[in-house]
Amino acid sequence: MKAEHVALTGGSGLALAADAWGAPASPRVLLLHGGGQTRHSWGATARALAAAGFRAVSCDLRGHGDSHWAPDRDYSIEAFADDVVAVCRRLDGAAVVGASLGGMAAMVAADRGPMSALVLVDVAAHLEAEGVERIVAFMTGRPEGFSSLDEAADAIAGYLPHRPRPTDLSGLAKNLRVGADGRYRWHWDPAFMANGPRASRDPEYMEGRARLIGCPTLLVRGRMSDILSEEGARRFLGLVPHAEYVDVSGAGHMVAGDRNDAFTDAVVSFLRRVLGPDPGGTSRTAP
Repeated sequence: MKAEHVALTGGSGLALAADAWGAPASPRVLLLHGGGQTRHSWGATARALAAAGFRAVSCDLRGHGDSHWAPDRDYSIEAFADDVVAVCRRLDGAAVVGASLGGMAAMVAADRGPMSALVLVDVAAHLEAEGVERIVAFMTGRPEGFSSLDEAADAIAGYLPHRPRPTDLSGLAKNLRVGADGRYRWHWDPAFMANGPRASRDPEYMEGRARLIGCPTLLVRGRMSDILSEEGARRFLGLVPHAEYVDVSGAGHMVAGDRNDAFTDAVVSFLRRVLGPDPGGTSRTAP
């Protein structure tokens, strides 16, 4: 199944790049990646959603992948949330599946946009500081970039020792850009880390946003995660009593990448229950 490229617009008019799978008239599911990733991280999940009767739209967050960099260098969680609201409106309402940063942005946006359902992937109001710092250290650790894809793959293997090192690096290439010096660097605006979403690390702020979530919600945690603990998940369920919960064994923070089969089955089952199958009679325009 081949994706079609679609152009979206964020809350401040920023151009956002996205790929879409499935029939345009099907219920929409917006996929939002984590910080430092791109829309390509959702390929397998998007194809599975399309096969299940949904219209899956995977979007590069502002400053990431092929989306434009913020001219005002605004990478606050509120700016990301504004983009989520704008895209949900463009999609005539959508279920949102957000991992890490994408999930935080969706959580902040949940009470402001036409969001039909919310799936949070290994993220909640309370996160483990040590795990967050490990991510930050990895993302900022190689400003000089990499001399080759193999060198970048070695760095990722050291960061994710539980995951087999890929032999085919074509997917990794989509998460890197080649600079004028010929070196590979992560495909995001360096200003993202300097001006990033600090409010997302404020549990009181995020608690307040979580309490406003009214749509059907599923929290998916990776059982091996060092970002979202079992306690953090339980605290979220106390804030959002109607939320459902799935704990995926054998998965860390990158749940979809570690156990895509179990993750996708849980998401498809949830969305089918809360949204229903494609009614076929609803007329929607692209994307």
